[in-house]
Amino acid sequence: MIINKYCSTLLIAFCSYMTMAQNVQKIPVPTNLEQGYPRLYITEAEKNDLKETIQNEHWAKEVLEGIHERIDVHIERHVSDPEWMVSRLQMHWKTKAKNIYVKGIDYSHADGEAPVPTVRFVGSRDYTTPYGKPNLEDILPYMDDSRGLYLPNRSKEGNPFEWAEQSKTGRIVYSINEEIIGLARDAAFIQWLEGDEQYAKFAYDIFHTYLEGMSYRSEPIDLLNGHIQTLVGFTNFQVIHEGVLIDIAELYDFLHPYIEANHAENIPMYDKTIKRWTDQIIKNGVPQNNWNLHQAKVILKAAMVLRSDADYDDRKGREYYINYILNETSARQWSLTKFLDYGYDPANGIWAESPGYSLGVTKDLTNFMEDFNNTFDHNILPYMPVMKKAVKVLPQYLFPNGQTVAFGDSNYSSLSTEPISDMIRIAQKTGNKELEEEFTRLYRLLAENEKTEKNRKPIAQISSFFASKPLKINPEYEKADIDDYITQTFYAPNVSWHVQRMGNGKHGLMASLNGSLGNHMHANGINMELYGKGFVQGSDPGKGAGYLQPIYLEYYSQFPAHNTVMVDGVSSYTEMLSYHAFDLLGEYPKSEKKDGYFEDITYSDVYFLEPETRSDQSRMVSIVRTGEETGYYVDIFRSKKQRKGDKFHDYFYHNLGQSMKVMDANGEALKLSPSEEMAFAGGHLYALDYMWNKKSVKLDKDYQVEWKIDMPEGEEDVFMNLWMKGTEGREVFSIKSPPNKAFKGGHGLPYEVDEEPYLTFAARQHGAAWERPFVSVYEPFTSGKGKSIEKISGFKDENGNKEFVGLHLTHRSGREDYVFSSTNHQEVNYKDMATDATYTLVANEKDGNWVIFIGNGKEVTAKGYKISAPEKGNVVFKKEGKQLKLHNEVPVEITYKRKKMKFESGDFREISFK
Repeated sequence: MIINKYCSTLLIAFCSYMTMAQNVQKIPVPTNLEQGYPRLYITEAEKNDLKETIQNEHWAKEVLEGIHERIDVHIERHVSDPEWMVSRLQMHWKTKAKNIYVKGIDYSHADGEAPVPTVRFVGSRDYTTPYGKPNLEDILPYMDDSRGLYLPNRSKEGNPFEWAEQSKTGRIVYSINEEIIGLARDAAFIQWLEGDEQYAKFAYDIFHTYLEGMSYRSEPIDLLNGHIQTLVGFTNFQVIHEGVLIDIAELYDFLHPYIEANHAENIPMYDKTIKRWTDQIIKNGVPQNNWNLHQAKVILKAAMVLRSDADYDDRKGREYYINYILNETSARQWSLTKFLDYGYDPANGIWAESPGYSLGVTKDLTNFMEDFNNTFDHNILPYMPVMKKAVKVLPQYLFPNGQTVAFGDSNYSSLSTEPISDMIRIAQKTGNKELEEEFTRLYRLLAENEKTEKNRKPIAQISSFFASKPLKINPEYEKADIDDYITQTFYAPNVSWHVQRMGNGKHGLMASLNGSLGNHMHANGINMELYGKGFVQGSDPGKGAGYLQPIYLEYYSQFPAHNTVMVDGVSSYTEMLSYHAFDLLGEYPKSEKKDGYFEDITYSDVYFLEPETRSDQSRMVSIVRTGEETGYYVDIFRSKKQRKGDKFHDYFYHNLGQSMKVMDANGEALKLSPSEEMAFAGGHLYALDYMWNKKSVKLDKDYQVEWKIDMPEGEEDVFMNLWMKGTEGREVFSIKSPPNKAFKGGHGLPYEVDEEPYLTFAARQHGAAWERPFVSVYEPFTSGKGKSIEKISGFKDENGNKEFVGLHLTHRSGREDYVFSSTNHQEVNYKDMATDATYTLVANEKDGNWVIFIGNGKEVTAKGYKISAPEKGNVVFKKEGKQLKLHNEVPVEITYKRKKMKFESGDFREISFK
C-alpha cells in the first residue's frame, strides 16, 4: 500500500470536519502541506516503493501492463503524427468561440473569438439521444462545422454517420473529451513512473490544448435566464458532472515535474484556469442533496494540485479551497457540517432522499472513512456517530426477498455490502473487536455467498495501485439474525416512509407506504408497495426514463403510475424535491420495537393533505398473518375534498404478472367495455393518456381482481388476489400502463417486465370516497396452495355510522375474522361486538382461541369481555388455550361477567383474570 503523507494531512482535515458534523466548529486546515509533485496518490519519495510493488506483485504487473496496452498504440502514433489525437478533442477549432449560450436544457450557440481554439460545451442536459459516441478513429479531425457533429445514428439500420445539431447530441461532446483526457492522464503517470518523455509529450500536447482552450472560456449564459443558470459548469449543464476536472487534476499532478522543466511559463495560466473552474463549481449547484458531496470531491482534487495561498495574489490556493469545503457555506455549496446535519435523521440514520440515492450517499461516505483510514492511518468514525447508525439501518430497506424498497427515483436491487465492509475494515485496522464482530455478522448475513477471501482482479487503472486490500472475514464471527437489524414496523419521518413486515423469504409479508418528502421523490400521494410469495408484486414502476423526458415528467413521476388515489383526475404537485409528507396517526407495534408485542398483526394509519385539490386522504393498512405460509393485507383508503364538489376519486393499483382478470365476488368475469372516460380529455393529467386498452363497468356489488405471474414449467405460479367492497357510484377499470422500469437484472421474474405493459386496476368512486371508501383485501398465494381466504363480505354498523366499514372474512381453516374501521371514533355495533377504535380486528380460530386487536381506541366489547382505556391507544388481548395474554400500550380496565381488573401498560404477557 502506497502512503501519501501530503494527502494524509489534507484529507484527515477534510474528514475530521465531516466527523464533527453534529458539532458545528471550524476544522483547522493543515499547515505542513507537501510542496512537491505528484501528491494526489503518491509522492516522489514513494516512487521506489511502487516500483517494488509492481516488480513483486503479479496483480500490480497486470495493472501496469493493462495501462500500457490501452495507451501505447496512441503514444507510438503520436511520435509520427502528433496532431492525430489532439485533433479529436471537441473544440471550437475554427471559430475559437469564447462565449457559450444555452436555452434552458439545450445548447444554443457560441460566439466571441479567442486567440486559440476553445473547449466545446455539452449538447444537452438531457442525455437521451439517438446518436452514439464514435470510436476515436471515426471522429473527424478538427471537427468544427456549422452543421454540428458527425455521429452515428443508432436509431437507423446500420448506424450511419450523419451531421447532428449539437443540442441533439446529449453528452457526446463531453464524453469524447473525457476519454481523451483519461488517456493523457495515464500517459502522464507512465512518464513519471518510467521516465519516457514520449508519454509526457503525448500527455502535455492534449493537456495544454485543452486547458489553454478552457482558459478563454466564459461561464455559459442561459438565454432563458432560468434555473439552469444556477447549475452550469464550464463543460456541462450540471456542475456535479464536472468530473473531467478530477482527471485534469490527476493529469496535472503527474505531469507537473515535466511541465516545470519544460513549460514553466504556462503554470500560472494552468493554475488560474483550474481555480476559475473550481470557483464555478462552488458558485453553482444544489447543496441540499448528494450534489454537495460530489461537488466537494471534485473541489478537493482540484485544490490539492494548487500551490499555497501565499503563492497567489488573490490568496486563493490550496488552503482556501480546502477550508471552503470544510467550513464555509454559500448559497449552493454547503459546508460538510451543514450537509450532514441537513441530510441524516440522527434518530434513525436515514438520509433524506429516495432509497436509490440514500443508499448511495451512505456508501460514498463510508468509502470516504475507510479510504482515509486505510491510506492515511486516521480513523474518523468516532467523530461521525451517525454513520454507524446509517449503516446498521440499511436492512430496514429490504423486502423479505432481499430486494430494497424502490419508491421515487429508485430500482429494486440487492443491498450493497460496501458500507458494511468499510466498517469492518475500519474496525480491523483500529483493533476494535466489538465493532468488527457487529458488522462482520451483518456482512455475513447479507453477503454469505461472496468469496470474501478471494482477491478480486484489479482493473487496469492508476487508482488500482492505491486501492484497499481485499476484505478478510474473521470466521469466528457467526452470521447475524436478520431480526437483529429489521423491525416489524419502521418509520422514517424525514422521507415520509413507513414499513410493516412479517417474516422473511417467500412467505414473508410486507407493505411499504411513502409520501413525497425529500429529494428524488414522485407526486404519488399515499403510495403503497406490496410483497407476496417471493416478489414485490405491487411495485413502483421506477423513473422510466431520463428526468427531463416527457414520459418521466408526465407519467412515471405522477399519481396514476403509483398505487394511490387521485382526486378529480388532477392530483399532482412538484416531483423531485418535494415537501408533501403524510402524518402517521397510528401504528402497531411502535416503530423499531424489537420485542414485547403480538407478532401476527400490524397496522398503520396515515393522513395526507392532497394539495392540488385540497383533499383529505386517509389510508389504513394492516397485515394479518393467519398461518406459517398464509396472511392477507387490509387496505382502507378514504378521500374527500375539503371544499366538497367531488367529481370522482380514482384508486390505482399496479401488480406484476402476465395476465389480470377482473371478476365478480363469485369469480365470474365482469363484462367490461372500452372506455375513454379515464383520459387527459376533460382537463385531467397527461399521465392518463400514457395508459391504454382501458375498459370499465359500473357496479355496486363486491368484485375482485387476480394477477398471475406465470412461472416456467415445473414451478408454482404466483398470484395476487384483490377483493374490493362494492358501493353505490363505483366504476372499475382494467388498464395497460407503461412498463415497470424499476427491475434490473437478476429479478427472477419469468418475463421481460421492463418491456411488457404493467397491468393496472383502477376503481373510480363518483363523488366523495370518504363515506364510500376503497376497501380492499389483498392475498398473495401460489398455484400449489391456493387461496386461504374462502369468502369476504361487508357489514354495516347497527347504529348507522356512515364513516364505518365492516368486513367478515372466512378462511379454509375455519378461522373467522371481523374487521371494524371508522374515522370518527363513534361507537359502532355488530352482533355482540362494539368498538370506537380506528381499527379493530376480532379473530376467531376453529379451536376456540381468539384475538382482539384494538388500534387507536378507548373501548371495545367482544368475546364477552369489555376493554376500556382512559385514552386512545393500541391493545392486543388474546386467548390461547386456558391462557389470557395482553399487550396494552395504555392502561386498561377489563370487565368480564361483572368482574373488573385494571392493568397498567405493558408488553405482551400472560395475565391472570380471577
